[in-house]
Amino acid sequence: MPAVIHSLLETDLYKFTMWQTMLHRHPQAQAEYRFVCRNAPAFPLADLLPEINAELDALCGLSFQPDELAYLAGLRFMKSDFIDFLRIFRFQRDFISASVEGQVLQIVARGPQVHVMGFEIYVLAIVNELYFRRFDAAAALAEGRRRLASKIAQLRGLGDEVPRRHPFEVFDFGVRRRFSAAWQREVVATLKRELPQYFKGTSNVLLARDLDLVPIGTMAHEYLQSYQATGVRLRDHQKAALEDWVQEYRGDLGVALTDVVGMEAFLADFDLYFAKLFDGLRHDSGDPYQWGEKALAHYARLRIDAHTKRLVFSDGLDVPTSLALYRHFADRTQLGFGIGTNFSNDMGLVPLNIVMKLSHVNGQPVAKLSDSPGKTLCDDQTFLAYLRQVFKIAEPR
Repeated sequence: MPAVIHSLLETDLYKFTMWQTMLHRHPQAQAEYRFVCRNAPAFPLADLLPEINAELDALCGLSFQPDELAYLAGLRFMKSDFIDFLRIFRFQRDFISASVEGQVLQIVARGPQVHVMGFEIYVLAIVNELYFRRFDAAAALAEGRRRLASKIAQLRGLGDEVPRRHPFEVFDFGVRRRFSAAWQREVVATLKRELPQYFKGTSNVLLARDLDLVPIGTMAHEYLQSYQATGVRLRDHQKAALEDWVQEYRGDLGVALTDVVGMEAFLADFDLYFAKLFDGLRHDSGDPYQWGEKALAHYARLRIDAHTKRLVFSDGLDVPTSLALYRHFADRTQLGFGIGTNFSNDMGLVPLNIVMKLSHVNGQPVAKLSDSPGKTLCDDQTFLAYLRQVFKIAEPR
């Protein structure tokens, strides 16, 4: 079988935007990322270990090609020195290991953050594709195409409704949990062809280039988490991360992620200065309606016209949920909907719920205090308790 990853462009845009910022702001940071499977697979992922190690070997043999660097350089927010860094970059095999403990697959990337932070999406895509290769591909693809056609029909139905103030815009966020690279390409190409009025881009940089789409993405949890251990006061880590982002991108990539320590704590730091400078906010945990209402109320308190801002929803979305949220908020603010697994791995099979998350920076634990308790991530309960205390966040019941 061909290698799962054949181009280093085949990752989420926000890996590049965070990578550039960390290279410029914290090039000396050391980090550790760990693979976690949150649900029960049909067979132990440990069975995939030999294939995973072979794929990691192949990944570490790749480099950015001249045409790929030219594409990235054409994005106005990419700096020339970062492109020069990518020109000589290669993943180092010594910085990542895959092993087995019992029946549990362990994958750990550890080293300079600017050398290991890029592993995440490739690792998740590799594990997914190797896993789903063991199922009946013909049956899965037939069911996937049937379901995709149904989604397209549902979205077309929006045209029969009374127009709302702001348009419906949906993006593909499906690299990390896709059925396969070929299937994601088929899905994105089909959505572009069939729904040009609604489908506005993909987080997959390779597909954005190849299919002439807008690459979508700004920041992920790891970016803000990193600032919990880069020398600033813990209470100020969100403000420090947002300020560095503003200075790095000067008005580009203006959607901020809100749930690293929860929406309430985020809004306490998201003052008039940041609320004016950032174009909008991204939801990734907790009740999306409550989150959206809190965001709009915050803009109202700051006397900012919410029609000039955007709320992006990206937490486990499907088409019906996206349409319901659109109907609820579309007359009050601009919206965007990032659909991941439900676009790239809705095949009649149970998707893997896998992540590869930042666990330590500079030898210190970091954490995500999600608005969904099941998404809270931290290996160190003492640090987690301290983080709750600093941000006055109660233990979930």
